[in-house]
Amino acid sequence: MSHKWEKQEGNEGVLTVTVEAAEFDSALDQAFKKVSKEVSVPGFRRGKIPRQMFEKRFGVESLYQDALDIVLSPNYAKAVQEEDLNPVDQPEVDIVEMEKGKDLVFTAKVTVEPEVKLGDYKGLEVEALSTDVTDEDVDHEIGHLLEAHTEMVVKDEDEAVAEGDTVNLDFDGYVDGEQFDGGKAEGYDLEIGSGSFIEGFEEQLVGLKVDDEKDVEVTFPEEYHAENLAGEPATFKVKINSIKVKETPELDDDLVKELDQDVETVDALKEKLHKDLKEAKEQQSDAQLKEDLVTQASDNAEIDVPEAMVNTELDRMVQEFEQRLSQQGINLEMYQQLSGQDEDALREQMKEDALKRVRTNLTLRQIADDENIEVTEADIDAELEKMSGQFGISVEDIKATLGDLSMLEGDLKVQKALDVLVDNSKQA
Repeated sequence: MSHKWEKQEGNEGVLTVTVEAAEFDSALDQAFKKVSKEVSVPGFRRGKIPRQMFEKRFGVESLYQDALDIVLSPNYAKAVQEEDLNPVDQPEVDIVEMEKGKDLVFTAKVTVEPEVKLGDYKGLEVEALSTDVTDEDVDHEIGHLLEAHTEMVVKDEDEAVAEGDTVNLDFDGYVDGEQFDGGKAEGYDLEIGSGSFIEGFEEQLVGLKVDDEKDVEVTFPEEYHAENLAGEPATFKVKINSIKVKETPELDDDLVKELDQDVETVDALKEKLHKDLKEAKEQQSDAQLKEDLVTQASDNAEIDVPEAMVNTELDRMVQEFEQRLSQQGINLEMYQQLSGQDEDALREQMKEDALKRVRTNLTLRQIADDENIEVTEADIDAELEKMSGQFGISVEDIKATLGDLSMLEGDLKVQKALDVLVDNSKQA
């Protein structure tokens, strides 16, 4: 097998591969053995038809596609490896010559990973986030803890709906005097001020009391997912069934023991929260610092990113989004119905971030190359031990799951490249 790479404009090129006649004829032999087992010819058992008779009856050309399937993929892969190419998309293959007894010649139009011309990536100036923890921060965190112990208490019947209350209501929606699908419910719980309903709906319930009825006038948004309702004025006939208000317990030593088993007093809880918030802010500051630095380094670099790389990253991002939705008990189809946004719109929304991700990764990998960064076995072992502790899985099981550790090695190179940016930055 021989090959030739011709670089073209941008990130594309043509790879011409020549497979020797002997190899192609051998593939034809394999193809015949396969096809003859599936061919029924009077007077012969399956798989027993002579080759000469087969070719006379069906033509040797009937074997070409199967033979091509045998030789094309491995020869393309070998040529790519020997030419040291890094394709980022499936090639466009064209058969130049294919005939029994002759060399097989095919071309592959290949989109390869772009060249990265780094700009300034050392001495970049960034402003680190403050890691100071205030009393207000601690009180805010305590508020979150107390919220988990908040109870909903039914208001007296003579008390009115107020912001933050949860009302149980019946409603029935009309447009032009006609009921519409999905506009009716009974015993629906709605928190006033949550923004769950159409703009203006919740505000009109404030001041109502139990058993009060009211016609709530609203207008559907122009961008509403149901086209027949978009921009239409609507009337909802509403009845208040009950009103509940949040009752937050008072923080004392007894409650502290319920909130956190590791502490017994209010002061001890505040001290622990202060420590935890400090660690969280330090991690956030470190993450933001790295993001700012790599964004600057990426912006300073010259990279002509192929559309195929952006699409691949978009596929990954949509998959990640689906996984996050599934953790909330929602699938992508349900999300699209609720948001009125199809997958094309979702991908368009994510496209800018996908491009940024690709540029960031390419920049960091180029920095790793320029800095001659290496990942040792000790680095890999340390990372595997770290992962084992994080996920509670043995190192052996992690290795079995990952299989090839080259991706992990690549991730560690990127992390070391990030360290280069941080170590050489100017922090305000």
